[in-house]
Amino acid sequence: LAGLHYATNYYRKRRLARYGDAGLLKELMPDVSAVRREVKTWLMLFAFAMLVFALARPQFGTKEETRKRQGIEAIIAMDISNSMLAEDVTPNRLEKAKMLVSSIVDKMTDDKIGLIVYAGEAYTQLPITSDYVSAKMFLETISPEMISTQGTDIKQAIDLAMKSFTPNQQASKAIFVITDGEDNEGGAMEMAKAAAEKGIKVYVLGIGSPQGAPIPMPGGGSQYIVDNSGNVVVSKLNEQMCRDIAAAGQGAYIYVDNSSSAQEQLSGYVDKLGKTEMESKVFSEYDEQFQAVALLALFFLILEVCMIERKNPLFKGIKLFRK
Repeated sequence: LAGLHYATNYYRKRRLARYGDAGLLKELMPDVSAVRREVKTWLMLFAFAMLVFALARPQFGTKEETRKRQGIEAIIAMDISNSMLAEDVTPNRLEKAKMLVSSIVDKMTDDKIGLIVYAGEAYTQLPITSDYVSAKMFLETISPEMISTQGTDIKQAIDLAMKSFTPNQQASKAIFVITDGEDNEGGAMEMAKAAAEKGIKVYVLGIGSPQGAPIPMPGGGSQYIVDNSGNVVVSKLNEQMCRDIAAAGQGAYIYVDNSSSAQEQLSGYVDKLGKTEMESKVFSEYDEQFQAVALLALFFLILEVCMIERKNPLFKGIKLFRK
């Protein structure tokens, strides 16, 4: 814009030069002020520059503040063995479990949640966090293909969950084990009892049906998993084992079917857990500083509007722009 201004001035002077001598033209136009025109142009350019800075949202100034939170720490241990693909609940056991956990995350405010997946082995899918958006994102990616070692080792899942909590001794802690009750390794009740002795309650969500259902082959299709004899494998919910693990962990057993009763029971147990006061240090947002820049732009615009381009006859005696 400044370059355009000077180019315009150059061609303007060339056109004026065609009319006659510069000194004579000045005498013919005594009220013309080249300096005022220049000042008005630069006032407009400064105002435009300030508006650009304001639109760029200048920000500075942060402070660290401590916010008091009351909540619990919960670790979700989700069975992702192939048996969780059985369709005795809609759409299948695994998807039903994911919807159940997602609804619990939606109701959390100041709580912390972690996610563990297990089959023949257990892995941390999401370390304990208050980032519920990430929790739901990681939840959606869970599938049986994540663990190559098949089976159901609930003991290892509870053991890993116990090690995944924060060092905060005052926080209420709970492990929610989601399984179809087929524990191939054993030792789950002993591990749940050990967790209870540390003040960590173990809740078990049994998903499926006691009558059982065939297990679809991973990857889709209409074929089902068969045993070495060629018989279709039927996965049945072992409710008694689920009750025993929950009792050892001083928690509760929740049966998950196609109704919403499991959701209501789970929400009730979460609400009953004693929410303790926890602290978390967070950074406040950057302070917006565009207001000062916008005021400068307004100031320059007002000056530009108030300044007339020709010499003001009221100030003939004042020669501010004269050598």
